[in-house]
Amino acid sequence: MTQKTKLIIAADTKKFAEVKTWIEIADETGQMIKIGMECMYALGLDNIKNLTKNKRFFLDLKLHDIPNTVASAIGSLSVLNPSMLTIHTLGGEKMIKAAREAVNNYFELQQRPLLLGVTVLTSMDQSNLYSIGIEKTPLDQVLLLAEMALENGVDGLVCSPQEVFYLRERLGKEISLIVPGIRLERLASDDQQRVMTPKEARQAGASWIVVGRPITKASDPRKIVHTILEQIQG
Repeated sequence: MTQKTKLIIAADTKKFAEVKTWIEIADETGQMIKIGMECMYALGLDNIKNLTKNKRFFLDLKLHDIPNTVASAIGSLSVLNPSMLTIHTLGGEKMIKAAREAVNNYFELQQRPLLLGVTVLTSMDQSNLYSIGIEKTPLDQVLLLAEMALENGVDGLVCSPQEVFYLRERLGKEISLIVPGIRLERLASDDQQRVMTPKEARQAGASWIVVGRPITKASDPRKIVHTILEQIQG
């Protein structure tokens, strides 16, 4: 299956100037930036608010706590007006419902971010799941969490490239699938265990791919961005 796939540049850094540069590159190419935990915790809410003002961006904090705390955190983050916001599906049904209600309450209808459920981290493989008492395969665990999360109010899912095809087959083509674990070459996996190239992720049915180090560690990040766009535009 193929569909239109877009790029999100992961601003995984503690440096204000680097984030600003990557936002400029994202703007130049019509893509989106991702602000994760490293960047948010290092720079703080006010700096992130200034950097992302009037811009579409993906806020990837993987909120995971008791329902009331997650709902309250979403309220605090609403001042940023993100286009996407992540929670961890392992928080369970009540937490996901609380997050859905908070998004509906704290954001105007036309400004509501996509509420995305993180399933199984791309750093996790079968042995990692066994070590925390989960005997399902990564795919089976992803499918279980995905269906539960959708039933309780998420708009889309974050999953590894290797599960995209199966989620599309099970859940249909309307659901948004955001896919990290993208590498230009399969051998360059770093700490990611379940990876694919941009082209493979597009062919599997990714809505967005999230790319960090292959872009941000490159000597010419703009060139890498254009290389990735060539692959995902088919």
